[in-house]
Amino acid sequence: MKEEQKQTIHEKYQRALQKGERFWPDSIYKDLVVSFGIFIVLVLMAAFVGVPGEPKADPSDSSYVPKPEWYFLFLFKFLALYGQIPGIGKIEWIATALIPGLALLLLFVLPLTDKNPFRHYTRRTLALTVMGVFVVSVIALTMIANVPTATDENGRMTLSTWLQFLAGLILPGLAYLVLIALTPLARKWGVAARKAQVWSATVASVGMLALGLVVMLTAPPAAASEVEVAGTVGEKMSLGMDLYSVYCTECHGVDGDVTVITGVEGLEGKVVSPISSSDVMYTLTDETLANIIAYGQQGLGMPPFGRAYGGELSPSEIDYIVTYIRYTWDDRAEIPADAVLTSIPELAEGEVPSYEIHISALVKRYCVSCHRAGKDNNNYLMTSYDEMLTTGDNSPVMVAGDAESLNLVLINGTEVTDPKTGNVIRAMPPNKLLDQKYIDMLTLWVLNGMPNTAVEAQALSAPTPTP
Repeated sequence: MKEEQKQTIHEKYQRALQKGERFWPDSIYKDLVVSFGIFIVLVLMAAFVGVPGEPKADPSDSSYVPKPEWYFLFLFKFLALYGQIPGIGKIEWIATALIPGLALLLLFVLPLTDKNPFRHYTRRTLALTVMGVFVVSVIALTMIANVPTATDENGRMTLSTWLQFLAGLILPGLAYLVLIALTPLARKWGVAARKAQVWSATVASVGMLALGLVVMLTAPPAAASEVEVAGTVGEKMSLGMDLYSVYCTECHGVDGDVTVITGVEGLEGKVVSPISSSDVMYTLTDETLANIIAYGQQGLGMPPFGRAYGGELSPSEIDYIVTYIRYTWDDRAEIPADAVLTSIPELAEGEVPSYEIHISALVKRYCVSCHRAGKDNNNYLMTSYDEMLTTGDNSPVMVAGDAESLNLVLINGTEVTDPKTGNVIRAMPPNKLLDQKYIDMLTLWVLNGMPNTAVEAQALSAPTPTP
């Protein structure tokens, strides 16, 4: 810096000092007053307005898609685009720590290294244009943060990904290089070089925003989630009914009226409260029911079913079971019009049941809770057509056309002595026998050859008489 420039700046500083106020204590005092006022406002907002909290994080919930807060979406997208650079791959620590760290370091070092003697914005083109491009790139990355980066079957980036790559990395990178390259020329060309920097930053910024809009408007719709999500109470009841049948029927029974558990290893003879009673429904809130299902009741022999605690159910699935229990057995709850009260279709006159339509729904409702893998069930599984016909220590337990098949004998309430072990095989289901119409349905199915599909069953059904 030339001596005359130093002298001019010093004189300006002295004049400003005489007209202005001192940093200490005047400016510091004002800053403290304003800061305290902001602090009071924040305290009042937190006390009387508040921020709604999200549910407790569940690392086992596979339906939850984690994303950062909106002010970090640009960095989230930068990491995704950076991972598409050929030959580099997604080395997270470079994109999430090294590059942002260098940018922050530059902000700290810049005041110590900036030797520009001018303060007017027209003479500080490099700083303003670089910061302008950076701010616009953050906006563009935030705009396209929810658009996924994808590759085709050959591993090449799709057009949408290329546009994102261009808007989020290539354009700002080229802009920074051009702006830095034009800086030495500013000494020779003066205003012309500074105008070139402004135009370069403007073109790059407009290009980033335009490409961001194109990506947002042309992005393909997000793929449907593989997790079945219920929207209405009726849909929740339907899903909850199926889940209850698998996880709860074994101990509590289909109707939730079991008081003494029967046929469950380790819990034989255990006295429990009937969950369908008003004593339970009136005294336990939905949150309490959900916590009981998630955490279990170890002292009563009930294991935890929440995934976070070693079980198999997600928070949404637990919510479906609670909804089913509440609307089915709480007489204060009005059952919605779209609720499905039973998943087992009724048989028409002369109709032969099929596994596809009738029997699969019946066994899912009454039998699968015990007769699935991992349960004490004499190795008899009922989760598929083939398992029903071929599994079990005493297989086959059902023979086409045989009314004395083992399964039919058991569901009619007759106990049988196991010829191999000599043990007594209980009537099924052990807690409460099936309704007679379902016993008749299973019997009719066996006597007609146990058809698998609806088409096979229709061929066996009696023709509907014409009026």
